Amino acid sequence: MNGLRRPLRIALADDERDTREFFQELLPRLGYEVVTVAETGRQLADACRSCQPDLVITDIRMPDMDGIEASDLINRERSLPVILVSAFHDADYLARAEKDHIMAYLVKPVKPADLVAAVSLAMMRFEHFQKLRQEAASLRQALEDRKVIERAKGVVMRRAGLDEPEAFRRLQKVASDHNFKLIEIAHAILTSEEVYQMPPRAG
Repeated sequence: MNGLRRPLRIALADDERDTREFFQELLPRLGYEVVTVAETGRQLADACRSCQPDLVITDIRMPDMDGIEASDLINRERSLPVILVSAFHDADYLARAEKDHIMAYLVKPVKPADLVAAVSLAMMRFEHFQKLRQEAASLRQALEDRKVIERAKGVVMRRAGLDEPEAFRRLQKVASDHNFKLIEIAHAILTSEEVYQMPPRAG
């Protein structure tokens, strides 16, 4: 390995041959790798399942499935940044293009400098978006864990006759002594509590 970063892998789609050839020639010269070239939205979505691109550049108006529909389908399976390309300023298309994964928009004819700027902006925005989404997911999980731990603490307080600080310290000590996470101990306590609360079987 030479220690250099691999080229950005780009999936490309456009129903016009001249535009496809333009991108196929230009992108490698700019240091990117074109991993698939599609003529329709359906072809693009199918190809992205196997070629695993880092970025999608797609025309909007294409046969069988437009670029926005294809990008939605792709992002339901794997989160990818998308750059939309169009020769038209269509208000309906632009309104539909307000999706989390659509990071930039280019108007034909595309200039090399504009393409470089759009790719750089798309990747930067996507990285920022992914970080925010991960932080939000972590926060949601932390809040859910906190609720579980509070419920488990309440069980310990009730069964052991402890006040809140002492119950929490006991949870922490058990977790530390047995090398478990606090949330794992909390789940175990709540599961045990369910067993005690099960009504006896009739007969």
